[in-house]
Amino acid sequence: MYRDPLFLLVVAACLFVVFILARGIGISAKGGEDSGKRANRFMRYRIYAQAGAVAVLLLYVLVRRSGGQ
Repeated sequence: MYRDPLFLLVVAACLFVVFILARGIGISAKGGEDSGKRANRFMRYRIYAQAGAVAVLLLYVLVRRSGGQ
């Protein structure tokens, strides 16, 4: 299971979402003139990354449910 490339892709996608979320929160907490705009941009990126992670997760479930090894 842990050597399954599709499973590793799901894990990587989820970790990427967490990275973007942490980066956006860090920028927001730091403050400054542009922090609001930059934090909002990162949160928008997080939404796109989350949609991609959900798509990869659904693909994983679909492939494994149909009997794919």
